[in-house]
Amino acid sequence: MSSKKVIHPPDDPQANTPEILSGQTNPGPEAGAVPPEIPEPGPEPEPALVSAVPVDEVEVLKKQLEDARLEAAEYKDGWQRSVAEFSNYRKRLDRESEFTYQNAVASIAKHYLPILDDLERALAARPADLAWAEGIELICRKVQAILEAEGIRRIEAEGQTFDPNMHEAISQEPSSEYASGQVIAVVRNGYMLGERVLRPAMVRVAQ
Repeated sequence: MSSKKVIHPPDDPQANTPEILSGQTNPGPEAGAVPPEIPEPGPEPEPALVSAVPVDEVEVLKKQLEDARLEAAEYKDGWQRSVAEFSNYRKRLDRESEFTYQNAVASIAKHYLPILDDLERALAARPADLAWAEGIELICRKVQAILEAEGIRRIEAEGQTFDPNMHEAISQEPSSEYASGQVIAVVRNGYMLGERVLRPAMVRVAQ
């Protein structure tokens, strides 16, 4: 009688399982499985402290800062002085220009004042029935308007106290109407240009 050979199964059933083919996905975690905990990031490391500046270098920086401040103050003072000098220069030019203009006006006006005197004397002695006298009066008014437009004004003298800067006395007369030293009458009108006397008024003064 022949004996049969008995084959026993292996202890590990997966020992003879073939390897997983490439590209086959691994099975995911089972349902209800707890994911692993991720550790929290710790505090950032503190930056390394900057090494202290040497004392000698601090003193040098302070000295440079003080020198820069002094230089800036010097520049500012010089700038302010230049602005003031330029402003004074402009004012001086304006005064010189005004003075030159007034001299030119005064020089021309002095040549026309005698003509105006003649017109005023002609109007003072004109007959009442002459029609051409109105033309002379019109010319006289135009000349006066031109002088006034240039800043030339007549000196008011009659009844005023005699002023040697503005009046030229040709006589002193006793008067019952005027006090001593007052102007009785104007013989020839005087004129001023601004504060400058072009020609003093020729007057008669009460004694």
